[in-house]
Amino acid sequence: MIVKTVDWRVATLFVQERHYSPVMPKLTKHWLGTYIDDKLIGILTLGWGTRPVHTIRKLFPELDTKDYYEIGKMCMDESMPRNSESQMLSKTIEWMKKNTPDRKYLYTWADGIVGKPGYVYQSANFLYGGFIWSDVYVTEEGEKIHPRTMGKYIKGARPTFEERKELNISSVFGKQFRYIYPLNKKARKYLKQSTCEWNTNYPKDKDLGWKIKPVGEKSYVYSDTIPFDYDGSNTKFNSQNVDKVSVKYGVGNLEAFL
Repeated sequence: MIVKTVDWRVATLFVQERHYSPVMPKLTKHWLGTYIDDKLIGILTLGWGTRPVHTIRKLFPELDTKDYYEIGKMCMDESMPRNSESQMLSKTIEWMKKNTPDRKYLYTWADGIVGKPGYVYQSANFLYGGFIWSDVYVTEEGEKIHPRTMGKYIKGARPTFEERKELNISSVFGKQFRYIYPLNKKARKYLKQSTCEWNTNYPKDKDLGWKIKPVGEKSYVYSDTIPFDYDGSNTKFNSQNVDKVSVKYGVGNLEAFL
């Protein structure tokens, strides 16, 4: 198994054919492909989330964006055996130590909103740093919409009760679990300066939870099971992001592009 850079279009099409969410992160610096015998079997992107400076300084007040990368998307072909994603992470860390030696940390979130507590990061020996409650909007068809994307369709920062009814969307809060991997001994020691306590007390399925305000309702109710049927194939609200390659280059799948 080897990791090397790939064209962003290759990475995008590979992910969109396999990942549960076809929406690609905007602030990406490296698109990495994982290969076995010249066959592309995985993609991992490195960059930052929507608030790069805020993210790192909330964890380490004296650090900046130059000190870390965040995993934006990670996807592996379903034909690969169990634990292959952990191997991909290991090879990615090797790649970072060689090609981005100034980075101190590899950071990521596990998407508890869609029922993922982060088992792949636990298997790869990442450290766990607690969780936050994060909100998204979900359509009746199962499309998940980030609040920043929702801003294109409403007047204010958050949809009103009437706007949610008009757009037929529910408001959902779920847990996002934070993980980090120190890339050298000095960075591992520096974890003591973090505002988070990093440990291996990993979350499991029983730690998942949701709060949902359905269409036509004004209050949230708690659920210990996922309260919506997620369907990544529905991309009405996210079409501008998802269709970027096909609109610009006239192809919508990896085989046609290659």
